[in-house]
Amino acid sequence: SEEDLDEHLRQCRRFFKLPVETKRSCLLNENHRGYTPLCSETLDPEHQSKGDTKEGYYIGKEIDDTSEKKGWPLHGANVWPNEELLPGWKNHMLTYAEKMHHVAKKILRLLSLALSLPPEYFDDKFSDPLMMLRLLHYDATESKPSEGVLGAGAHTDYGMLTLLLTDSQPGLQVLIKDSWVDVPPRPGALIVNVGDMLERWTNGKFHSAVHRVVSQAGRERYSSPFFFEADYDALVACLPSCCIDEPAKYPPVIMGEHLLSKYAKTYKDEKVQS
Repeated sequence: SEEDLDEHLRQCRRFFKLPVETKRSCLLNENHRGYTPLCSETLDPEHQSKGDTKEGYYIGKEIDDTSEKKGWPLHGANVWPNEELLPGWKNHMLTYAEKMHHVAKKILRLLSLALSLPPEYFDDKFSDPLMMLRLLHYDATESKPSEGVLGAGAHTDYGMLTLLLTDSQPGLQVLIKDSWVDVPPRPGALIVNVGDMLERWTNGKFHSAVHRVVSQAGRERYSSPFFFEADYDALVACLPSCCIDEPAKYPPVIMGEHLLSKYAKTYKDEKVQS
């Protein structure tokens, strides 16, 4: 509901208003969970003169010590701020992530139908999906694209689907035919992004759009993407029905390995906590 989305943005603000020292006690760990400081991510290093003018927080699926996947890359414990500092915050984030998971599974079935496939076609590739909820706070730095200063550099999303919640501040832009087009915020709505893996599976029939954030001077902005990805060890290769008229454009990849290679490029200067 719109109330649920508004409450999630409120909870995002609660964390980012904590002192910097407190936030840094939750730094990104080796499982890619936790806090990423301001300007620590550079999504378009070829065209940016500094890192993205945003700070973030990653929350993944909770993996306990009994899981057979404990120790796998991108699997493990989350990093949580002290419950006394943010009462109820952890519970809210896990509940919201599960709601987004439910929505993403429904969209996945609709995608299958759109591709003339059985609705359950992708189920075995999403039996234990990689999911990541991210919280983002863009500071009041004015973006200057011609100088390589951006809230978020131009990029495509790495995985299957992204469900993006934004506040009322503008800034998101998508590249359409060599022109940047504003995506205006809509209260009570989620923006659905196609990711690289869906483009690979469909041989480009579904396109992973390039997008960026151009921050307005003096305006902070909050957003929260939910990244829905296939199983870590899922093989992503062109669907047979999408390779009839033309050969596969992309070589097969393993979902988790693709994510790790992308993260390594965007966080190459950021040390994680172990």
